Amino acid sequence: MLARRVAFVEISLKKLFATAAIIAACWASAAHADLNIVCSTDADWCESKAREFSVQTGIKVNMVRKATGEVFAQLKAEANNPKSDLWYGGTHDPHLQAAFEGLLQPYVSVNMKDQYPWSADLLAKSNSQVAGIYRITLGFGYNRDVLAKKNLKAPACWSDLIKPEFKGDIETSNPATSGTAYTILATLVQMMGEDKAFDYLRALNKNITRYTTSGTAQRQSVSRGESMIGITFLDEFIPEQYVNAPIETVLPCEGTGYSVGAMSIIKGARNLPEAKRFYDWALTAEAQTIRDQTKVIAIPSNRTAFAPERVKALENAKLVNYDFAKYGASTERKRLIEKWDRDVKNAVK
Repeated sequence: MLARRVAFVEISLKKLFATAAIIAACWASAAHADLNIVCSTDADWCESKAREFSVQTGIKVNMVRKATGEVFAQLKAEANNPKSDLWYGGTHDPHLQAAFEGLLQPYVSVNMKDQYPWSADLLAKSNSQVAGIYRITLGFGYNRDVLAKKNLKAPACWSDLIKPEFKGDIETSNPATSGTAYTILATLVQMMGEDKAFDYLRALNKNITRYTTSGTAQRQSVSRGESMIGITFLDEFIPEQYVNAPIETVLPCEGTGYSVGAMSIIKGARNLPEAKRFYDWALTAEAQTIRDQTKVIAIPSNRTAFAPERVKALENAKLVNYDFAKYGASTERKRLIEKWDRDVKNAVK
């Protein structure tokens, strides 16, 4: 009798363990269906996109916000066992470096047909690994109150910024620490040629009051009147205009550079179908329409996405033919930054 009871208990335990295993497998399968995204743009933008996608699809999005440099380092460290599925936002350079190092998964969405040429161009130059989802444009902003107090004429061109009357009134960032500043450096090299660009930068250095570590610092400095002129991406200044800060933005008359906010699927993504689904959705006009709940101001890559008039005005910029592949390469980046540090930053004012 005792032997029968023992056998019965053993069978019951086996059934219990089997049931538990099935439940665990189901839970694992459900967890596997989640989507893990690293986001490198504004926090409000990251959160709103994750929320909108989840509401529409029922797919849970685990979103972590990190700077592009951090994400690139993470992808390299996790190359054999990636923890994330998709990288959303952030400037194109680190995405391209990840593509060139074999850390990304090629994918061409059916929705690429609806994107501006600069988005498709990035996809082509990355061997179908990186798509552009928004564009931010370089220029400068000035505080009109400070300008009026000094009785100065507003700058309209890059050439105006090296005039002696602006000495000590211009702020920008350091390319050794700021992707924005590196884009400025690479833009001027492509516009003027390297020798003339460095001549210009040495002349500009005489008017610089400080080089900040971040390319976003100019937004508050110019808004508060601490600096009269700030050189950065214009999307930094537009939100300040919405709250009536005395800032005017300038698209330089000679032309200017830009950066493309990028999106890519990580090689070895555990949730590849979900990653592709988000990727497709993120390229739609609905997903890219700029709504009031986010402070991000950028030109959407989808031609039919709605954008405020202040954003649409940036589409009139005269843009350089930015060579993403050449100036996104780590060796070229390192060479130009070292030259800037040696010949510009440390030059006698």
